[in-house]
Amino acid sequence: MAGNSFGTLFKLTTFGESHGEALGGIIDGCPAGIPIDLNKVQLDLDRRKPGQSAIVTQRKEPDEVRFLSGIFEGKTTGTPIGFVIENTNQKSHDYSHIKENYRPSHADYVYDKKYGFRDYRGGGRSSARETACRVVAGAIAKQMLGAMTVNAYVSSVGNLHLTKHYSELDLSNAETNIVRCPDADMASEMEKHIKQIRKEGDTVGGVVTCVIKNVPIGLGEPVFDKLHAELGKAMLSINAVKGFEYGSGFEGAAMKGSEHNDLFNEDGTTKTNYSGGIQGGISNGMDIYFRVAFKPVATIMQNQKTINKDGEEVEMQGKGRHDPCVVPRAVPIVEAMAALVLADYTLINKSVKY
Repeated sequence: MAGNSFGTLFKLTTFGESHGEALGGIIDGCPAGIPIDLNKVQLDLDRRKPGQSAIVTQRKEPDEVRFLSGIFEGKTTGTPIGFVIENTNQKSHDYSHIKENYRPSHADYVYDKKYGFRDYRGGGRSSARETACRVVAGAIAKQMLGAMTVNAYVSSVGNLHLTKHYSELDLSNAETNIVRCPDADMASEMEKHIKQIRKEGDTVGGVVTCVIKNVPIGLGEPVFDKLHAELGKAMLSINAVKGFEYGSGFEGAAMKGSEHNDLFNEDGTTKTNYSGGIQGGISNGMDIYFRVAFKPVATIMQNQKTINKDGEEVEMQGKGRHDPCVVPRAVPIVEAMAALVLADYTLINKSVKY
C-alpha cells in the first residue's frame, strides 16, 4: 500500500490500523534544537480523542503518545522522531457483521477490489483513527512555526451556519464548548442538533474554518506547488472531507473583479483579503483562511440495503461506536494538517535559492 507519507522536507509517515495493536508515525526532517512542550502535543491529541463528550463516539481511548526517538532533554535532535499511540479499547466483534458485507459510502468495497483483502475491523487503515498520528506531527510542526498561529473552529453543522467573520470572533472561545464553535449561542444550537440527530440513529456533516496568522511573505511555489494547492491536498486527505475553499472561495465566482480585487496599502498589506492570504500560489503576509467541508459519517444506526462479497443484496444495520457529527473532533486534525504544510514550505523556502 502506497501513499502513507506526507510532505517533502518535513515529512510524516504513519502506520497502524483502527483495531491493531497501535498507531504510530515517523517525522523526518524536523530541524534540531527546537524546544518541544510534550504537554501541548498531548493536549492536541486530547482534543481529537474519542469519548471526550456526549456528541462524539463513545470509544474510550486515552490516546497517550509515547515518543521513541528524536527528542532529547526537551529539544529535537534533528533525527527522525518516532512515536506510538496504543490502541486499548478495541471491540472488533462490533464489526463481524461486515466481514462479508460492504457498508454504503465506506471504503470497504474499493479496498476489497483494489487489494483483494481488507481489515474489516473498524475500517482498518481507512479508519479516521489514523488521524491521531497527524495530530501528533502537527503539534510538533506548530512548535517550529515561531510566530505563526493556526486556529480552527466549527463554523457550521448541517443547516446551522455561523455567519460572523472570523475577525468578529474570539477564536479561543472555540475550546469553551464541546462543539468547538467560538460563538456560544450558535454552539448551543449545534449541540442540540447533533444530539437530536444521534437520537434518530443518523449523522450530520459540517464545516471547519481555519485561520493562520503571522504568515511571512513568500511561502509557496508559483506553478504546481502553490501553497493553496498543498493546503487543499492536505485537507482533502482527511477522512470524510468533501470540499476545500480558501479566501472568497466559491462566493468569489459571483463577484466582479472591481469588487474582488484586494487593493494595496502603502506598506504592502491589502485593504481587503478575498485572496485568503495567498496570491499566485505564494503567501502575501495577510491572514490565510479557508474552509473544509465534512460529509455526514457514513455509519448510521438504521437499516440499509447493501451488497455482500457475492454481489447479493442484503440488509444491514450500523453497529459499533461512531460520531454522529465528525466536525468537533476534526478541528485539531485540520490545524495539524495546516501546520504540516506550513512547516514543510518554511523549510522549502529556506532551502531554495532564486
